[in-house]
Amino acid sequence: MISLAGRDILHSWSKFVLTGIGLGLLIGVTLTMAGVYRGMVDDAKALLNNSGADLWVVQQDTQGPYAESSSIHDDVYRSMLSLSGVARAANVTYLTMQVRLDNTDVRAMVVGFEPGQPGEPGYLIAGRHITRNHYEAVADVKTGFQLGDSIRIRRHDYRVVGLTKRMVSSGGDPMVFIPLKDAQEAQFLKDNDAILNERARTTANPTLNRPGVPGLLEAIQASQNANRNVNAVLVQVSPGSHPETVANEVRRWKHLQAFTRLQMEEILVSKLIATSAKQIAMFLVILAVVSAAIVAFIIYTMTLGKIREIAVLKLIGTRNRTIAGMILQQALGLGLIGFLVGKVSATVWAPFFPKYVLLEPGDAARGFVVVMVICALASTLAIRAALHVDPATAIGG
Repeated sequence: MISLAGRDILHSWSKFVLTGIGLGLLIGVTLTMAGVYRGMVDDAKALLNNSGADLWVVQQDTQGPYAESSSIHDDVYRSMLSLSGVARAANVTYLTMQVRLDNTDVRAMVVGFEPGQPGEPGYLIAGRHITRNHYEAVADVKTGFQLGDSIRIRRHDYRVVGLTKRMVSSGGDPMVFIPLKDAQEAQFLKDNDAILNERARTTANPTLNRPGVPGLLEAIQASQNANRNVNAVLVQVSPGSHPETVANEVRRWKHLQAFTRLQMEEILVSKLIATSAKQIAMFLVILAVVSAAIVAFIIYTMTLGKIREIAVLKLIGTRNRTIAGMILQQALGLGLIGFLVGKVSATVWAPFFPKYVLLEPGDAARGFVVVMVICALASTLAIRAALHVDPATAIGG
């Protein structure tokens, strides 16, 4: 019966192949959606790997610094170094913003770090690390920046001295690394216009504009000097020490929150990208239903087109099992063509997506099984119609 199914396919091969290509593009979109989710998870893990930390110490009662806002004093790292089991501790800031290059804005996560400490980009593919205390930057290649470019962050210009790769936020935004002091100024300090506005507002407020109240400029300057905050402290534990033990000490005595690598991964994957994961799962279900409907319609239409041939087969004594097998083989053949087209399509267009698309072999294998099962189930409608064909149809004209 393989020959019968094959001959029937060859008889209408153009329709069969075009249908397979259309189904394949749909399958390609499905594989790409799964790859987008895998890419989001991989971005989250890359963010944690690139930090080089075993613990993230953040503001109490927050899930910062990635999922929530966190602000702690920049002298906290000293108290971390005094704890048993802590090898290194360093301040870090994270700020997602628009970075300007000439007349173009690039959305990026600006990271403030201390050279030689956790938070520094692990490797470069071009250029050098930051050596000056101000106005130098290392950028991920996904930003499109080149060595020597002058980029604008808040009020200052920075020269790109190094390029790195796969340094991204949990949302897939490329990272730009600058010195910690510059990042603190960009994130926490008020600009000149804000200071002038505060001054005008205070001058117009009679409760503040009276003798004995400090001058606005002095108050703002004092606030700025005190507002040397960071988003988190990245901690590396000593060999042989357990991160959870150190984290418990931080929570108990320092009035701060501390997350281990597993806990931070749980926050990023299960909470930060949970909504996106649910949306992708809904799309996958919808695409699977649409694919099944397409296969069922095509196979059913092809079956109705050869009612007389099926009646002749029944008239000469062909068993129902044989006829059902022929239709099932056609459905599986359609699924095989569709999967091959879809896999090739997803591989070709994945690098052009703005977000990272990770196509894992395991997902492809599971996708192939699902496609074959869907095609087999979709063929049942056509098989049922074929089995109800009256052999007399072959004689009745």
